[in-house]
Amino acid sequence: MNVRLSPPDPRDVWDGYQPFANVGRRNVLQETLEVPLMVRALGLPLGARILEVGCGRGVALPPLARLCAPRRLVGLDIDAAFLKEAARRLAERGVPAELHRGDVRRLPFPDGSFDIVIDFGTCYHIARAAEALSEIARVLVPGGILVHETRLSQLLSHPIRSFGRTLPWHAAGVLVPYQRAVLWSARRKRVTPAPA
Repeated sequence: MNVRLSPPDPRDVWDGYQPFANVGRRNVLQETLEVPLMVRALGLPLGARILEVGCGRGVALPPLARLCAPRRLVGLDIDAAFLKEAARRLAERGVPAELHRGDVRRLPFPDGSFDIVIDFGTCYHIARAAEALSEIARVLVPGGILVHETRLSQLLSHPIRSFGRTLPWHAAGVLVPYQRAVLWSARRKRVTPAPA
């Protein structure tokens, strides 16, 4: 396992964001039920390079590793304390993954680094979500997939915090609707035709 906890970037701004409480029952449900259902419902492929933005305590990473057998599995979060918990969780389960400290609005990866980016609601709960969606589009390969929670999922999970929030899809026009499965949705990065 590769854990990279970089020093704080002075540009990282929490913008009033409050971390979610650690709820053991919710973690168990996400790991044993939510992630497996999402992977099956959206038919996520095997062997992909997967990035989870806002990975928090790393709850989704072990089932993603087990179900998707990714070629590369990366978790990113702005909170160093959460990443330490994620590192412990991954070590206990023997899951090979990279953990990076960073802001989803300034992803520390080159263009086209990932086949799949997964967001379990981070973009609904940060300021300047348009910047995050633009960055996600940048790090996806053409034809790559962004998996994200739907507004319904957010309202069920966090009815007060997510009330009235929407995602500014105009900021990432290359991410076009691809698939939907009630609580999750997928957008595919448009493949631009090669010049003649």
